[in-house]
Amino acid sequence: MQPYSEFTVNRNGDVTDDLVAEEAPVAFEYNGISHAVMLASPADLEDFAFGFTLSEGIVVSAAQIYDIDVNESAQGVVLKIEIASECFSKLRQRRRKLMGNTGCGLCGIESLDQLGTNYVPLPIRRAWPISSFWKGLGLLGGGQEMRKLTGATHAASCVSPSGKIAFLREDVGRHNALDKTLGAFARQAGSTEDWALLITSRASYEMVSKAAKLGFTELAAVSAPTAAAIRLAESVNMHLYGFIRPGKYVQYSQALHPLTPPVVF
Repeated sequence: MQPYSEFTVNRNGDVTDDLVAEEAPVAFEYNGISHAVMLASPADLEDFAFGFTLSEGIVVSAAQIYDIDVNESAQGVVLKIEIASECFSKLRQRRRKLMGNTGCGLCGIESLDQLGTNYVPLPIRRAWPISSFWKGLGLLGGGQEMRKLTGATHAASCVSPSGKIAFLREDVGRHNALDKTLGAFARQAGSTEDWALLITSRASYEMVSKAAKLGFTELAAVSAPTAAAIRLAESVNMHLYGFIRPGKYVQYSQALHPLTPPVVF
C-alpha cells in the first residue's frame, strides 16, 4: 500500500497532478484478539507495531514481541502481533476500546486513578549537547521524503550527541511518527544513553509518556510542549525542550540542570 496517492487538482487556476498523503486504518490484533484501530500512514508498519506495543506498555521489552504479520486489504491493514502469554493476559485484564485518529490523547488507561502511576523515574543524566538538536534539525528536514512529496506528515528521529540522526520515520499523525521511530530503535536493541529524540510537532503529554516508557531522557520538539507534558517530564527526570531553531531553544523541564556546552561543528 502506497503512503500517498495522485489526484488531479486546480492550483491557482492551473489543472495539474498532485501527490496527497494517505491515511489508512491500521488495526492492531494481539494473539488473535482485536485491540485498537489507528489512522496512520501505511509505511514502516512493523516499526509502528513494535513502537506502539512498547510505548503503550503492552509489553515491557522487544523480546516479548514474538512475531508481526502485516496483512493488507481493501479496507486497510491488520497488524497481527504475537506477544508473550503473560503480557497478553495482562492486556486482556485492561482491555480498552480505542477509536483511532491522528491524536489519541491518553491512550492506554481506563480510569483517572491510573494517570501518572505507570512511570519509573529515569536515570538523572547531564543534559544533551543542545547544538546536536540544531544540527539534527537540519538533517531531519532533508530526510523527510513524504513531507517533500505531500506536505502533510510529521517526523521523529533519534539524535546522537554529535548531531547524527537515525531511525527517521514519518506519519500523518505525530504520535504515530514517534511510535515508528521508537519501534525502529527498539528493533535494533540500542541504548538510550547514546540517543535523544527529536520531533517536528508539539510535545504533548503522551509524546513524553511514550519516550519515557522506552527510557529516553531527552526529548526535543520543534513546537511547544503542553503544561501536562512538562509536569510529566519533570516527574520522570526527562529533559524536555521546545521551539528548537538554529541557535535557539527553550528548556522546559530539568531547567536548573546545567546544559552541556554547545559542540562546535
